[in-house]
Amino acid sequence: MTEQSAEEEMQFDWIKLQNEVHFVQETQKEKLIRKVSENPLIPIGCLATTGALCYGLWSFRTGNRKMSQYMMRTRIAAQGFTVVALVIGIGLGASKAK
Repeated sequence: MTEQSAEEEMQFDWIKLQNEVHFVQETQKEKLIRKVSENPLIPIGCLATTGALCYGLWSFRTGNRKMSQYMMRTRIAAQGFTVVALVIGIGLGASKAK
């Protein structure tokens, strides 16, 4: 077997392997949509955390200490919700894989 024919055979094996595995690349947008549809509670928790943080900082800046303190506590609750949603999503994904 010549070197050229061995190289061609390796290329054909690679093409055959790709066809068998159905290797499909997804764009970042497609991956984001897929991940959000798998567990929509995580982005909701992230948005709630960000909103509470921003409003709490705004309240602190304007001098409304009571609202700032309330929003910082709300932020902690939203972070906890996000972490719980993440753990549940990982657990469901692991059980689904088995």
